[in-house]
Amino acid sequence: MLHRMSAPSSPTPSAGAGIPDSPLPGPYPVGEYAAALRRRLRDFARVQLMGELVNLRAARARVYFELRDATGAISCAAWRTDWEAILARAGGAPTEGMQVVVAGGCDYYPGSATSSPAFSFAVADLRVAGEGDLLARIDRLRKQLDGEGLLERQRRLPRPQLPRSIGVITGETGKARDDVLAALARRGWAGRLVWAFAPVQDRHAAPAIVRALGELASAAEVDVVIVARGGGSLADLLCFCDETLCRTVALLGVPVIASVGHHTDRTLLDDVAAVSCSTPTHAAEAAVGIDCRRARVAQADAARRLRDHGRRALLSRARLLAGLSRAPAAHLDRQRGRLHQQLREMRAGSRRRIDTELGLTGRRALVLARKASSSLRDCRERRPRELAQLALVLAGHDPQRTLERGYALVISAQGRAIASAEDARREQELRLRFADGEVPARVRR
Repeated sequence: MLHRMSAPSSPTPSAGAGIPDSPLPGPYPVGEYAAALRRRLRDFARVQLMGELVNLRAARARVYFELRDATGAISCAAWRTDWEAILARAGGAPTEGMQVVVAGGCDYYPGSATSSPAFSFAVADLRVAGEGDLLARIDRLRKQLDGEGLLERQRRLPRPQLPRSIGVITGETGKARDDVLAALARRGWAGRLVWAFAPVQDRHAAPAIVRALGELASAAEVDVVIVARGGGSLADLLCFCDETLCRTVALLGVPVIASVGHHTDRTLLDDVAAVSCSTPTHAAEAAVGIDCRRARVAQADAARRLRDHGRRALLSRARLLAGLSRAPAAHLDRQRGRLHQQLREMRAGSRRRIDTELGLTGRRALVLARKASSSLRDCRERRPRELAQLALVLAGHDPQRTLERGYALVISAQGRAIASAEDARREQELRLRFADGEVPARVRR
């Protein structure tokens, strides 16, 4: 409990007219009232507070953070010299989400014509009480999602190297939007961007991001979704540890690229997303895996080299064809001359052969004529003598001459010659041929 030590001095009312018929005193100048308020707050008792440390940030002269628990929060500040002494006593700097105990009292900066007022709890000492409930709750949820296999589902989804359409969920006025556009412009990507603007910090952020994810996933032309925002404290990024959001991302059929915070920031969304990137620029480069500008240059260079190679190949083939087109004519001329020469040689050879054959034929005809004449004379002289000799030989073997010498020829009735007595006894009738005729005869046994 905060206790008032003593009543502060009251401010002096302004001479100007106040609100008519108002029961309240005044009006008072703002500066005097703010100074009185600061004096009043500083009179409260100095106490110790316990809560989770969030939104830790350092300025040139002071260090600012917040203490939170389930029922409330309060802004805290410490001078740099006091903070350095605190770190020396604690043996290290506290981190986001730690449970700490701070000692100090209320303080108020009244502001001015050019600066805003601010209330803070002036911290004079700090002690780390242990890991905060926030980090423990996030770690329990991470283990639960891992046990259900939801940390790997997005990583197994195929991601196109050159998506036609990219959905982006980010704040409408944040720097992340400009970073995504600049990175895609450097890539030379000319596809379609579908923006889904949603708050990226406070208790309304997670439901809005879930609705945006559902709308983008229902659009069939969206190939990949980027969820992006800049850096911040653990409290600023707490909406990206929402269980409903993480389960929605894990069960989406579209790959989600998370770019929440900076290099040292890590949320549950980074664990369930297909890709976790440190900056929105890195997320845009991961969404478009191909440097389109460089690929276009390489493609144009390849096309130019292909065109040059084709031109050179065409010219070389044209020269070759021109040479080949002239070669057949020359070859035909050579072959025609060779054939003409062979024809002349064949004609000359044929004439020589004919003349030779004609000469041989005349000589052969003369020889044959001489042989024929000689043979004819020989036949005329020699053949009659040979015929006379043959006639004498035939006459000597003529059976009729034998019969004329007193012999007879025994023949059967059928005209078969009988050469033995046995053959004659087997015949009943015979004929005996003499030189001057035949006489029938009968065999008597």
